[in-house]
Amino acid sequence: METLCLPAGEESLKLACGLLKRGQVVAFPTETVYGLGADALNGQAVRAIFEAKERPADNPLIVHVAERKQLEGLCQVTAAAQRLMDAFWPGPLTMLLSKTSRVPDITTAGLPTVAVRCPNHPVALELLRQCGLPIAAPSANRSGRPSPTSAAHVYEDMRGRIPLILDGGACRVGVESTVVDLSGNVPCILRPGAVTAEDIAAVAGECTVASSVMRPLKEGEAAPSPGMRHRHYAPKAKMTVFVGENEAVAKAIIARYEANENAVILAHESALPLYAGRRAYSLGESPEEGAHLLFQRLREMDELGCSLILAQGWKAEGRALAVMNRMARAAAFDIVEV
Repeated sequence: METLCLPAGEESLKLACGLLKRGQVVAFPTETVYGLGADALNGQAVRAIFEAKERPADNPLIVHVAERKQLEGLCQVTAAAQRLMDAFWPGPLTMLLSKTSRVPDITTAGLPTVAVRCPNHPVALELLRQCGLPIAAPSANRSGRPSPTSAAHVYEDMRGRIPLILDGGACRVGVESTVVDLSGNVPCILRPGAVTAEDIAAVAGECTVASSVMRPLKEGEAAPSPGMRHRHYAPKAKMTVFVGENEAVAKAIIARYEANENAVILAHESALPLYAGRRAYSLGESPEEGAHLLFQRLREMDELGCSLILAQGWKAEGRALAVMNRMARAAAFDIVEV
């Protein structure tokens, strides 16, 4: 299969809509990462997403819409969901709501809930409006690989697997959306993102964070949300994450670095002088900068062919929780506190 990578525009959007309506798969940009989309109500089309990604069938997908009215007949929109939509849509917040029988089980991995969100990206919104379909879309990478934040990343993973990639430039946020479960009495974050527990609590009154956010799933434990696999977002090299003050982290990282001939370092911008003369790359200074740069850096490390990535993380709280969740899963939870 030939894979076209075209700048998002009138003609390429028209082509994308035609493909989606015929049950094909199209990659498109959102503010978080690039998505791999197909008609959420067409089981055969959704199956093509899983095949292109080589994604386990027990990993649910997120259904993207341009407007709330597209949710009619798909799920039960509660009063709590309405308040969160008012506050955060369009934006990087996905909600788990009770689904109807119109949504195929393959889209939700057989779960009674469906994940829904409205992306805050002009290309994604225009695509959803023009095609008129709810679009199921996980990240547009091969399963387990770092998520794509540019069209080039998608092409690297999906060349020959899908017919079209819409190029809308680099993604602004850089990590996937927050997933919040609204099936209980209190909203519970299953996957952290740019919308934090504190943000949600300010609207809903309270919000909890699932324990599984910073630990691997137990054997036989179901994944109610995307992004909960044990080793996810992973580079080819082994990765270890270090958390602590700059000087203490640098001491620990340098000791590991000197013992490995093919290691690289990912560190906070302010800490880079501590690694002078070594292969060290910036993750930015703030957690938001780290989130924006992380997947790009992991793909760059793949290109370098390193065997070990020694990365400086942040304390897993507030806005840092999202990037630390991704770093932890990329490192298979090999985290060292110093």
